[in-house]
Amino acid sequence: MYDVQSAWVYILRCADGMYYVGSHRGQDPAVRVAEHNAGLDAKAFTYKRRPVELVWAGEFQFITDAIAFERQLKGWSRAKKEAVIRGDWEALPSLALCRTPRPSTSSG
Repeated sequence: MYDVQSAWVYILRCADGMYYVGSHRGQDPAVRVAEHNAGLDAKAFTYKRRPVELVWAGEFQFITDAIAFERQLKGWSRAKKEAVIRGDWEALPSLALCRTPRPSTSSG
């Protein structure tokens, strides 16, 4: 038998105010946050934006689900990420509406 670990998606607020979205397999996302703050990878997005702070984390049973949600979050606007951080899931549909006026394709 093998030990099944939890999978996490997390959002970090960087020192420059940017958000970083990542995923992690393990028991505690704080371990991953500590690795970001330690600056283990000089090429990492967070390296020059330290210190980082964990502002949201969600636990998933399967790493594949966590990775799928991580990819989805990475494509979201800052406003949608901030709604997730606040736990305001009901705001997401209205934040997803297109705010750019489209030219009319009708002839009338």
